[in-house]
Amino acid sequence: MRFVTFESEGLPKLGVRLGDEVVDLSKADPSLPNTLLAVLEADNGIFEEAKIAAESARERLPVESIKFFPVIPRPPKIICIGLNYAAHAAEGGHDKPNYPSFFMRGATSLTGHKQPIIKPKISETLDYEAELVAVIGKRSDRHMSREETLDLVAGYSMFNEASVREWQRKTQQYCIGKNFDNTGAFGPDFITADEVPPGGAGLTIQSRLNGQLMQNDNTSNMMFDIAEALMLLTQCLTLEPGDILVSGTPSGVGHARQPPVWMRNGDTIEVEIEGLGVLQNPIIDEE
Repeated sequence: MRFVTFESEGLPKLGVRLGDEVVDLSKADPSLPNTLLAVLEADNGIFEEAKIAAESARERLPVESIKFFPVIPRPPKIICIGLNYAAHAAEGGHDKPNYPSFFMRGATSLTGHKQPIIKPKISETLDYEAELVAVIGKRSDRHMSREETLDLVAGYSMFNEASVREWQRKTQQYCIGKNFDNTGAFGPDFITADEVPPGGAGLTIQSRLNGQLMQNDNTSNMMFDIAEALMLLTQCLTLEPGDILVSGTPSGVGHARQPPVWMRNGDTIEVEIEGLGVLQNPIIDEE
C-alpha cells in the first residue's frame, strides 16, 4: 500500500496512491487520521481501513496534478548514516568504519518530490546522494536485538540527501553541510513494509543527473543494514512513530569524480530504487 502527502488548499493532505491516481483520505473517510504521522501513531489496523476507504472512493486525482510534500513533512527525528557502502567510503578516502557515522537532519531541510532542491548562493558544491529510507511505525524498547528491530519498520521511502560538501567539511561534524534548507528530497511514496523485502534488502539503487547514470548499487551492499543500524540506535535512544532512518548512499557521488560534478541551476536529479519508484527534483538557485 502506498501513501503520499500532497497540497490541498494550501495544506498538506494524506493521500492513498492507486496506480496513477491519488485518493484524498480526508474525503474518502473523514474519521481516519489525516496525516501519515497520525496513521503511524494509530493502530496498525488503520492501514487496512485506509485501503478500503480509498478503493471505494469515487473521487480520485491524477498523480500528475498534485503538488507533493515530503512524505512526512516534519518527522520527529531524521537520523542519517554516512559512509554506509564500502565503495562510497573508499572513494572518499575512508576505511570501513567500525560503527555507523550517525548524524541528524532538521525538518526545514526537507523538500518533496518534483519540488526544487535549492542550490545555496554561498557554495557551488551541491552534491547528490541516493538513499533508502526506513520509516518507524512503533515506539522502540531499549537494547533491542537485531532480530526484533525490523518489527519497528512500518514502511520505506526514498531520499536524495543533497549535501553542500564545502560546508560539510568546515567542521568535524557533517551536520551543517546536510541541513541547508530545501536540500533533502523525501518521497514520493511511503510504501508499507509488507510490499518491500525485509530491511529493504536486495534492491537496485540508482541516481541519474540530467538522465546520466551516476550511482548504481544494491541495498544489500550496506555495511550496516537497516536491522543492525536500528539495533545500535536502540542502545542509546528511543525510536518513535514517524522517525526516519536515511540509510546512506552508494559510490558515484559528485565530489569523488574527476573533475567533481556538482548540481547546478536547471539540472534535474532522479533517485530510483527498485520497486519503490522514482524521486525527481529540479535544481534551482537560491534567490
